[in-house]
Amino acid sequence: MQLSNTSQYAIRMLAYMADKKDSPLINATELAKVLQIPYKFLTKIMTELVKADLVVSMRGREGGYSLSKKASDIKVDDILNIFHDSIQEEQCVLGIGFCNGMCKCALHDQWMEPKLLLQKMFRESSLEDIAGKGCKI
Repeated sequence: MQLSNTSQYAIRMLAYMADKKDSPLINATELAKVLQIPYKFLTKIMTELVKADLVVSMRGREGGYSLSKKASDIKVDDILNIFHDSIQEEQCVLGIGFCNGMCKCALHDQWMEPKLLLQKMFRESSLEDIAGKGCKI
């Protein structure tokens, strides 16, 4: 199971912003350079994050982006849901469509426990939890 590039970039961007508490606004050029994300792709992702009310955008020479909420109030699952990338209840690990107890794929029973743990991790992990841990973003 791997998240889409869009979701990966969005999480990294927001975690970076959460880590930069002392900077009121962070511009797209800085984000693209530091996180090595293509500028045009970054701005498209930011547009979606602004529409979802996770980010505030300020235009102009001194403009940039900032989080619209406290980092502790933004969960990883909130970000994944914007890009339709969360693990759905009946999503098949083998990509065969929907998979449930009545119509199982070969890995259904083995996938249930790790799937539930991943869903829990995404629901409970906030940007505050993952930002500034000295790890790669």
